[in-house]
Amino acid sequence: MLRYVLTRFAIWIPSVLVVMLAVYALAFYGAGDPIKLIFLRAPGDVAYNPQRIEAIRESAGLNKPFIVQFGLYIWNLLHGQFGNSLTSGRSVWAMVSAAAPVSFQLALCSIILTAVVAIPLGMIAALNQNSRIDYAILGSALFLWAIPAYVAGPLLMVGLIVLLPGASVPYGWGGIFDVRILLPLLVLSFQPIALIVRQTRAAVVEVLSEDFVRTARAKGVPEIIVALRHILRPVLTPVVTQLGLIMITIVNGAIFVELVFGLPGLGRLTVQALINSDYPVILAITLIGSFLVMASNLLVDVLYPLLDPRANDSRRSR
Repeated sequence: MLRYVLTRFAIWIPSVLVVMLAVYALAFYGAGDPIKLIFLRAPGDVAYNPQRIEAIRESAGLNKPFIVQFGLYIWNLLHGQFGNSLTSGRSVWAMVSAAAPVSFQLALCSIILTAVVAIPLGMIAALNQNSRIDYAILGSALFLWAIPAYVAGPLLMVGLIVLLPGASVPYGWGGIFDVRILLPLLVLSFQPIALIVRQTRAAVVEVLSEDFVRTARAKGVPEIIVALRHILRPVLTPVVTQLGLIMITIVNGAIFVELVFGLPGLGRLTVQALINSDYPVILAITLIGSFLVMASNLLVDVLYPLLDPRANDSRRSR
């Protein structure tokens, strides 16, 4: 298993470099010049001082050729240095480490909520195939999937104030046990729940036609035992494979959710960095997002043989 994990990491390193190269090229050849933007936001005519602009660009190393800048950035990363923000001068690592725990806690709670809600609903829909319950669950899942986070967030916030006039606006962060996390957690979980409900239902419908399920029912095994012992484990195999896609959905949704609800996480930091053209911060967040997606895919690769021994046997045969 250790050899397999190390092999996966060796394959992913070039992928990370390609992603970083693409993002760095977009930052280097993009239209936004962060140094000029700093001066444009300053009062007076200081923005029209090309000598000072070039001096700051030289001190930040932005006057070097593209390949040199990218090589220096990779070299600094290998030494644990993410650089400093071009707008605030703060350490990028300090900014990211302060915002990352908020996003990680929110993502973890979203994954737990998705598993607890979506898997049972998907199984109920499949066990009641083509019934009103099935249609209601599938229709609700399609409805949730069609609502983007930047629409669901403001709508739920307005709906809460309209329905409960005395309620306070759920804005800000007080930890995962704060009641204010409920609304952003729901918004962030809408699309993952819809995805897992549909995936679980499809997997259960396929398993129901297997011989071992029909045999268990013919022996008079209670339906709840059939569902939990004979159906759940093979159903989890295709559901777990969606973990990487769920992580991408959560990372993308966190940008809008954190901005709408005032959460000081990586999503809000991303928006601020994009507005300010703060390239070191954008690159660091892109690197973290890529690592999260790769880590989730690695977790899927490790869990898959545990849930389906046939996958482990086929891997050993190769």
